Amino acid sequence: MRLDSLRAPAPAPLRDGALRGGAAGRGGREQPGVRAPVPALDRWRHEAALRVPAAGGDDRRPLHPRLGVPGGTRFWKEFAFGGRKVETRLLWKATPDRWIAAAYVWNDAQTDAVLAPERGLAGVVEVAAGRRHSIPARADCAACHGSPARPLGFGALQLSTDRDPNAIHGEPLTPGMLTLATLAAEGRFAPARPEFVSAPPRIRTASPRTRAALGYLAANCGACHNRGGEITANLPLLAYEDVATDGDAVARSLVGRATRWQLPGAPEGSSVAVHAAAPDQSALVARMRSRRPSSQMPPLGTVVRDQQAVDAIAAWIESDLAPARIARH
Repeated sequence: MRLDSLRAPAPAPLRDGALRGGAAGRGGREQPGVRAPVPALDRWRHEAALRVPAAGGDDRRPLHPRLGVPGGTRFWKEFAFGGRKVETRLLWKATPDRWIAAAYVWNDAQTDAVLAPERGLAGVVEVAAGRRHSIPARADCAACHGSPARPLGFGALQLSTDRDPNAIHGEPLTPGMLTLATLAAEGRFAPARPEFVSAPPRIRTASPRTRAALGYLAANCGACHNRGGEITANLPLLAYEDVATDGDAVARSLVGRATRWQLPGAPEGSSVAVHAAAPDQSALVARMRSRRPSSQMPPLGTVVRDQQAVDAIAAWIESDLAPARIARH
């Protein structure tokens, strides 16, 4: 797949009747084929009320075991500020090997959203003092979704029924949510994956704090820091396969691991991803706190730090990644 396949023409406009609240039509009725996956491990929570409300499509062919989706599937992500819709993003698998990505801007009446310019729109709404939300250029979509493109936050760990009660920004499992169990019951996997029901995917670790921390890192960092080789940063692999196999080993491998990015004020060559029991000396925490384009992580799409996550990761480093606890594991 070519990068420019993400920049092909997209349908316009979106109408409130097609995506009322993201996944329902006017009067609250669900639209045909629209499902509502709520990730077990939420992604970066910052200034917007974010909803990833729908994965819809009329194609009833089975899903690939790695949750590859059939042609026709659409994903929507809505950004709202102060209770008002501002932007809805679309990722559409138009054919089995071609994705289309687009962003839509909602009007003042909240009834229609028109296709944003290809170059995007800068600073459309203030989200914090001196901070404004921008709608990305279509070329920016590939920076996060990659090539070949893939939806983010739609995978075995995210759709597991074994949800972490301590997950950062986690939401409880409620009736009607799309999960591996519902997909299996509908015969959507080819071949069948009964273990997704009998032994739902989860992060393998002895510590509840480590499970929550690695869940957040897998959801927000694992899409790039994975086995695909797209990122050359000196970090351990944070994809689902890694944290599900031995989460404690992944956590230990962060400690003392040298990073190319240098912590401000630290001697050259001394920066590490995690400094045991010292979050203020850890590059991981410094980059989560930063919103400077040259140092922030995630690198795109956020202008306000996720303070709840920063606090949780810092507390995890102080407690579970202290030298004494690491030695016991």
